[in-house]
Amino acid sequence: MTTSLVHRDTTGGLATITLDSPHNRNALSSRLTAELGEHLTAAGQDAGVHVVLLRSSGRVFCSGADLAEARQGRADDGPRAIVGLQHQIATLPKPVVVELAGPVRAGGLGLVGAADIVIAAASVTFALTEVRLGLAPSVISLSLLARLSPRAVADVFLSGRTFDAAEAAAVGLVTRCVPDDELAAAVGDTITELRKGSPQGLAETKRLVNGDLVARIDRDGEEAARRSAALFASPEAQHAVQAFLSRSRS
Repeated sequence: MTTSLVHRDTTGGLATITLDSPHNRNALSSRLTAELGEHLTAAGQDAGVHVVLLRSSGRVFCSGADLAEARQGRADDGPRAIVGLQHQIATLPKPVVVELAGPVRAGGLGLVGAADIVIAAASVTFALTEVRLGLAPSVISLSLLARLSPRAVADVFLSGRTFDAAEAAAVGLVTRCVPDDELAAAVGDTITELRKGSPQGLAETKRLVNGDLVARIDRDGEEAARRSAALFASPEAQHAVQAFLSRSRS
């Protein structure tokens, strides 16, 4: 029996969706992205759900694209799936809250960028490492360009450096940074406030807030996916990715 990589639990109007693929640090494999999309669809269609919480098991929220899977071929499918997830999160008729208790890397930041509210523990770190592998954060730029200031975009996109949750909050990537031992309470308080909104009020307000973001994804999503796939297929990126995977296994 195949073990699910994403789980959903619905209680009291809250759908909690948990990434649970510890063997690859919740990388965005084809299975994980498909399962996450299915759970988001189900939560969006459930009239009893008012709020969606996206979180992870284990110590890493998401390590980005599944590079090992992508090297096996069909590299264009992964970028299109990440574009689709960002669009789905941004257009879901329920607020999507992300709880970050562990690191986020590369493509995983697309989930963060598309979400409505993001609460991060102070110990969480972020990095857009694509530039170091001959790649560019093409598909996740669809949501990140709408969140970060232009100067912050240039800094973190070009340097590939690791930055902390306090800086992520300062530049607009996350909503709030809280002490690690206060994360659960902060998320709980946020969900309590969101539950006070009516379904129609929440859906229409989210549509208003995310109008520009959704328009960008609709306009630029396919081109971003093609550009990402082309970069990944390039000799420079293939060599860099192979070296990275070799180091990871050693």
